[in-house]
Amino acid sequence: MTEIKTVGVLGCGLMGSGIAQTAAAAGFTTVVREVSDELIAKGKGAITGSLNKLVEKGRIEASARDATLGRLRFTTRTPDLNEADIVIEAVTEDLELKNALWKELDALCPAHTIFASNTSSLTIAAMAATTRRGDKFVGLHFFNPVPLMKLVEVVRTVTTAPETFDRAFEFARRLGKEPIAAKDNSGFVVNLLLVPYLLDAIRQLERGVASAPDIDKAMQLGCGHPMGPFILLDFVGLDTTFKIAEIMFAEYREARYAPPPLLKRMVLAGYQGKKSGKGFYDYGTTPPTPTNLGL
Repeated sequence: MTEIKTVGVLGCGLMGSGIAQTAAAAGFTTVVREVSDELIAKGKGAITGSLNKLVEKGRIEASARDATLGRLRFTTRTPDLNEADIVIEAVTEDLELKNALWKELDALCPAHTIFASNTSSLTIAAMAATTRRGDKFVGLHFFNPVPLMKLVEVVRTVTTAPETFDRAFEFARRLGKEPIAAKDNSGFVVNLLLVPYLLDAIRQLERGVASAPDIDKAMQLGCGHPMGPFILLDFVGLDTTFKIAEIMFAEYREARYAPPPLLKRMVLAGYQGKKSGKGFYDYGTTPPTPTNLGL
């Protein structure tokens, strides 16, 4: 069994940068591939900022920050991942884009390299089938913010070899995470249960059951949730939620996974949540105030 020493990461956005930081902090040589120098600079800045905050809060020493940054290498060339023992993909939820990258890497990487997708809604089988290493393919679904969230869903598909799954599971532990085993169904465990809850909260807002702040408060104080569904939706991103819901609805054809009309209208209007400054709440004010959605 080949020991995992070098980690490749496809994508250096919100999730990719967090995965890269976590891998480098755990002692792995980490090579991160992005499509442009501009996106690399943005991702590198996010990692440096995250590590600096941990130093400021006394969670890590400055020397640990510097060591982590020293284990990171950035590139715009996919072939530079050819020496990775595991490649973790964290690009847009677009199956054609992901599969084009997997096909390219399949021809570049040695036979022992594990391929792992951080997809939150697509099936692993839909990607593994485009390669000649279905036995070396798994899902590794991290949660945002990756350096702080402990859970990783380790997903086996019908072709995943037991040895591959065991290596991936142990790798997640070496990252300091708490892995759980999941089968290859769209949404795995967390999103399978979470997405219908979030979509139903939107439906109840559409029906006039209560306001967004009151629904949020009800779920926080009544159910002990750390944040209500609308705050969480804004944090995840309404466009991201809409895309995930569409993928899961196409998979299951169940009404509870269908994006509500209000969510679609908000995404079309550019209301993506916290990252765009406006979602169910307007983040241009302090504290954020409920957005007037014309309900």
